[in-house]
This record gives sequence, structure tokens and C-alpha cells, in this order.
Amino acid sequence: MNKIIYLTIVFIFFCSKAIFAQAPAWGGGADQNDISFGFTFQYISSYFKIDKKTTWREPFYDAGVNKIVTQPLNSISSPSSPGFGVSFLLRYRISEHLEARTTPGLIFADRTVDYTYPDASQDVSKPVQATMIEFPLSLKLKSDRINDLRYYVLAGIKYSDAIGAKKNQPNTDPVDAILTNKTGFGSYEVGLGCDIYFEYFKLIPEIKLSNSFGNLLNPENTPYATPISKLSLHTVTFSLCFE
Repeated sequence: MNKIIYLTIVFIFFCSKAIFAQAPAWGGGADQNDISFGFTFQYISSYFKIDKKTTWREPFYDAGVNKIVTQPLNSISSPSSPGFGVSFLLRYRISEHLEARTTPGLIFADRTVDYTYPDASQDVSKPVQATMIEFPLSLKLKSDRINDLRYYVLAGIKYSDAIGAKKNQPNTDPVDAILTNKTGFGSYEVGLGCDIYFEYFKLIPEIKLSNSFGNLLNPENTPYATPISKLSLHTVTFSLCFE
């Protein structure tokens, strides 16, 4: 996350140096229209925030074979995982400094939950695989234009829906089960960025933070879902928008 923020600042700085030396550009006339369109490329870093049950360390008892099938847990964690996305941009001008924006798109971003045990040979990582369709809606508050730069902050909500998500079958051995999530959920997001005006278009570098609402965990009787009381998704997104 720190690297993304650093690269964003450096990118904006060098663009600013180049832009301030030129005459103001038109930006393709996007600001002169109430409605404009574009597209976005996204780099995504995401992980699960995990709330564990008070009994999370206890070994898992499999009633089907009438025995304990795992050791007591040492830890449960979710490392940051990379992903990417592409989206369509639709902007509506409300006033000179305020606009509504939506960027529906397709997101490819798997997450992982790691489980460790006293015997390291039993350690396991459970990927939560999903391709997401996202429908964000946000308000963008913009500064005055300074030559060919305009800074902004934004806030909004989005709905995410998984396609092709895997599920556990009724006869799946609990030790071989996967960790599954709800396929549809909402999130709130905040971000900042800047509009960089060129002659025929605007380039918009942007960074956003988002957190999901509610509990994403499907409560199944497996060694991987049982120790967890709540999963929520934290995401950092760096975008390059062309409008």
C-alpha cells in the first residue's frame, strides 16, 4: 500500500512539472459536457480482516468419522493479494466542482487465508477465488483548475457480485474443503486523485480505499470456516482513468 501511494505522488509530481510549463489544454472538452465517458485500468491489493471466535484454537472434530482431524490452530491470517480490473467510466456533471460518477467493471482479485498449526506440515493456505462484477457509485468533489491539473476527493458505495465462485459439495471431506464467501456484498469507498488535462483527453490517476459491509463468511462446518466469526474485505485500488 505504501508503495502505491508513493508511486502515485511521484507520478503526479512529474506530471505537474511537465504540465505547468505548457499552455492549458482542452482535455477533449470533457468538462464542458454534462455527461462524458471513459475507461479505467486498475491495480488492486486486497486482504481479509478476520474476526476469530473465542474457541478458534480448538482442533476440528469431524462427526462423520467420529474423530479429531486437525491439530489446534496457531494462527489465522490473510496476506495482501494482488489483482487487476478493467471498467467503463460514466460521469455526470452536477456543478463546476461536483460530479457523480460510476465505473462498472470486471475485477480479477483472489484472496488467501493462511492457517498454521504446531506441526508445520499441516499448514495450509485457502484461496478464495472469485471474478467480480462491480457497480460503484460515487460523488467527486473537485478543486479549481490550476493550469492543466485539478485535484479531487471522492466517496461512495459499490455492490460486488462474484461470478464462477466455487462451492463445497455435500460429500466433500472437511479437511479438503474450501473457504467460501457470500457472492454478493456492498462496500463503502473513499479516494483521491487528480485530473490531468491533455489536448484530446484527461488522464486521471487515483487511489481508493474500500471496506465491505457486514460478514462475508459462509458459516460452514469445516476446519477453515468454523474458527472464524466474521470476514470483511479491505481493498486498496490504484487506477488510471482515461476520459
